[in-house]
Amino acid sequence: MAAEYDLLVVNGIVVTDSEIQEWDIAIKDEKIAKVVPRGDLKDAHATRTIDVQDGWVMTGGVDAHVHLQEPPLFGKGSTADNYETGSRSAICGGTTTMVTFAPQKKTEDTLLDTLSATHARARDNCYNDYAFHLLVGNPSEKALSEFKTLREEGISSLKIYMTYEALQLHDGQILDVLMEARKQGITTMIHAENNHVIDWMTVQLEKRKLFAPKYHGPSHPPVAEIEATYRAISLSEFMDTPILIVHVSTPQAAAHIKAAKDRGLPIFAETCPQYLFLTKMDLDKPDFEGAKCVCSPPPRSSEADCDAIWDGLADGTFTILSSDHCPFRYDDAETGKKTSINAEYPVGHFKYIPNGCPGIETRLSLTLSANRLKLTKFVEVTSTNPSKLYGLYPRKGGLVEGVSDADLNIWYPDGEMEPFALTNSMLHHDVDYTPFEGRVLKQWPRWTLLRGKVVWDRDNGGLLGEKGYGKFIKRDTSSLAKPLKDGEWELPL
Repeated sequence: MAAEYDLLVVNGIVVTDSEIQEWDIAIKDEKIAKVVPRGDLKDAHATRTIDVQDGWVMTGGVDAHVHLQEPPLFGKGSTADNYETGSRSAICGGTTTMVTFAPQKKTEDTLLDTLSATHARARDNCYNDYAFHLLVGNPSEKALSEFKTLREEGISSLKIYMTYEALQLHDGQILDVLMEARKQGITTMIHAENNHVIDWMTVQLEKRKLFAPKYHGPSHPPVAEIEATYRAISLSEFMDTPILIVHVSTPQAAAHIKAAKDRGLPIFAETCPQYLFLTKMDLDKPDFEGAKCVCSPPPRSSEADCDAIWDGLADGTFTILSSDHCPFRYDDAETGKKTSINAEYPVGHFKYIPNGCPGIETRLSLTLSANRLKLTKFVEVTSTNPSKLYGLYPRKGGLVEGVSDADLNIWYPDGEMEPFALTNSMLHHDVDYTPFEGRVLKQWPRWTLLRGKVVWDRDNGGLLGEKGYGKFIKRDTSSLAKPLKDGEWELPL
């Protein structure tokens, strides 16, 4: 008898963003074909059946904040992972879809050339499915006029910066972007830090000849993030335009976000594992070791700060959990962290250390192993909500029969996996360290499926996927981020 389905996933405990059920799943032509109570597929015929033996079955991870193969924007540093190595790392950690950045420089007048160049870097190189955010460095009249074309090309989000000289927009430019984004149904991501505060603090530290990596933290004090977060929310409310504030690190910034959400404003927020697991002590390691954890915003003061961010994930303050995978090699004086070391600064200079940490492969296992979130909340913030927020749902992040791609992570039965210490040698990125070295993990994806194909089998071969299987995914408008009022923005008179 001919196979009715391509693959059956049976005897699993299926976890969605809203419920946990003993369901069996049938897959056909890359899609979820059936989701039925356990045992209801016992008479079905399939090419292959995976008996998951009471393991958790969840939708594949969606990482909506990933930097790959970007041109140097901040001095000498350039990202270590290209689309091949970054997507390989992603799939081995259970991330089946990533949204990376297509960065426009301040010297460029168009976004469409940026998009084309990023397509060329990613095409035929990815192990997982992918989409792009446009990173707007120069919101010229021409660039703003191209927002409509971006939407036609399946781009429904962009990112802007309130800091970094190479990318910073002033408030008037931010309003220009928000107004056009509102008109075209584009979700705007904002890196919220006050650049003047950072520059002023940097000068104060330099006057005192404080250059070591640990001083990166004081150079980006919490007030820089707190003020900029409040200002971003104020500009969003003025324009009635949805925004997402990326990589939030401080409890006080989270409080501003929660207050705005409680007032019904379309304000969304993201945090990352570095703000759940790292503190300023990780920046204060001997010699230059602290540079491994230099990112912006920096890890904050204490575990109490981390606890507050965990609480924000649990209570809905944060809509999504992303990696902010921004990888630079540590032992690299040409393009990596050690570009900041020279005769004048023998232990480096915090101002010149490339900002960013690798994390696309460890995001899911670190968070799940911590056992700090309900399983449904874990799926919500790592898969379903990113899909909804960025116009991927229900193709991604769901189990809608006949509609959702068959992207699944199948985990080990609870308690069956022997805890192990994470080492960089276990990972598949092109980076020579992980900031989470030595962390004890209790879970890792046993199998990962991308559009019905087993691309990762931890116990039998590891990586089974192939470069080029990943597809570019055109996105629709967000199903979460909507203005409060319909129609075009009206000038308040």
